[in-house]
Amino acid sequence: MADKLELAKEKFDHAGLFDFSSYYSFAHAWLSEEKEYGVVEDLYSEKVSGNEREIAIKWTASKKVSDYFKLELKFKFLIFNLVDVEVEIDGDKKKMNKGKFKGEVKVNLIRDPGSNWDVNPFNRFLRGLYDKFVIPQRIDGMEQFILEEAREFVDESKAFLELTGKRQDLGHSPDK
Repeated sequence: MADKLELAKEKFDHAGLFDFSSYYSFAHAWLSEEKEYGVVEDLYSEKVSGNEREIAIKWTASKKVSDYFKLELKFKFLIFNLVDVEVEIDGDKKKMNKGKFKGEVKVNLIRDPGSNWDVNPFNRFLRGLYDKFVIPQRIDGMEQFILEEAREFVDESKAFLELTGKRQDLGHSPDK
């Protein structure tokens, strides 16, 4: 059986103005095109109550980097009190969203994703020796690499949400 190590959980949130569809496209493109992860949408749920929406999204992004290592990022996005608003930027009206956004990224490193070392107890024993004595620096390097990828995603997400929110705040009141 593959050995899944849960390394960390990163959280971020944003309240105010943002462009939800642009963020969704940005996040998916950042993972699939820029970082070359395979992204699977495990859940997309949208509840409408009056003019407000609640959206829940779960993604699993994974990338096999060798026969022995697979990187996995699990995402959960929750958007509350999402309403459509129109803002004015430099004299142009633009549709945006206002609400509360919560994001979470779980970071996993999967060793032996194909379970090649699990064919019998002796091979599992050898895998333990291999992990402990042959490749401990490679394991540490992979852990640091995927942790950095997750932190970079969180930082990019925060910057995207803040930038779109601040840019819209400069355009005056969202109640127009």
